[in-house]
Amino acid sequence: MAKKIVAQIKLHVPAGAANPAPPVGPALGQHGVNIMQFCKQFNDQTKGRDGLILPAVISVYEDKSFTFIIKSPPTSILLKRAANLAKASGQAGKETIGKVTRKQIEEIVKLKGNDLNTSDLKEAIKVVEGTARSMGIVVEG
Repeated sequence: MAKKIVAQIKLHVPAGAANPAPPVGPALGQHGVNIMQFCKQFNDQTKGRDGLILPAVISVYEDKSFTFIIKSPPTSILLKRAANLAKASGQAGKETIGKVTRKQIEEIVKLKGNDLNTSDLKEAIKVVEGTARSMGIVVEG
């Protein structure tokens, strides 16, 4: 018989840097999950992806055990990294603050993979280009 899920927790955690401090500790502690065990497993699985903030979906079971899925980083973070920006434009559409190439967009689409809501490559590129446009980033090519 399968274990019963009592909670699903969604967190954004820096890769390889999970620790018991907020937001991880309080979110897991209130469900009785072993926080250090989660931090150790998460950090082991995300080694080599330093600097990225990764969404994690944690399923907590009745016996206080857990499983988690690590998703790909948000598109906005990948675009800021590709354009070497600290933050997005406050006035998207009126102010452009950076540029990315079509090739960089395709690399982001490949990295995002299954986390986009389309399986068609052209449509996935349009989704990422739309995010870039709303951030004030111009796509060249």
